Amino acid sequence: MISRNLDVARLPVAPVASDSRFLVGVTGASGVEYARRLLEILGDRTDVILTKDASAVIEVECGISAKEFAASARTIYRGDELAAAPASGSHLFRALVVVPCSGTTLAKIASGIADNLVTRAAAVALKEKRRLILVPRESPLSAIALENMLKLARIGVIILPASPGFYGQPKRIADLVDFVVARILDHLGVEHAIGPRWAGPPE
Repeated sequence: MISRNLDVARLPVAPVASDSRFLVGVTGASGVEYARRLLEILGDRTDVILTKDASAVIEVECGISAKEFAASARTIYRGDELAAAPASGSHLFRALVVVPCSGTTLAKIASGIADNLVTRAAAVALKEKRRLILVPRESPLSAIALENMLKLARIGVIILPASPGFYGQPKRIADLVDFVVARILDHLGVEHAIGPRWAGPPE
């Protein structure tokens, strides 16, 4: 017979605190500028996970060190730190954004493989019912990648491809980056003033 003191079904579920930080995972796909801009806007509201491959891509695409890249974040974790706080469901974070999300990372998340801190944090987000946003950039997409995206979308993961729109008549690469980052911020519930919003055709 189970003691009433152990009747956990009656215990209230505590929501994630509104002041909990956002978690940003950066993997080795091209497109790290999207993550850089997101971190710039969210600032110390974020903790960031940088995989080894991400650090290499950052140097190639941004010409800066990984430390400089993530300077605005509150905490920086390495991808191989599997004992770090985000690996546990008891560590509170409001949402996880994996940007850019490599095809390998997406496949691992879809298969339940948690072999680095990004994929482990994604597993935590799934089991704890927290918002998970994946931003793949790879193109074209294989049938396997599409099936993985569909599998994740069906369980509530937001698949947000890095596909900028052109109705705002972008003049710079930064405008295209802002278009995608604006959509990420929308899905995080963060108010912002970047990127155009469609208001219908001009009269």
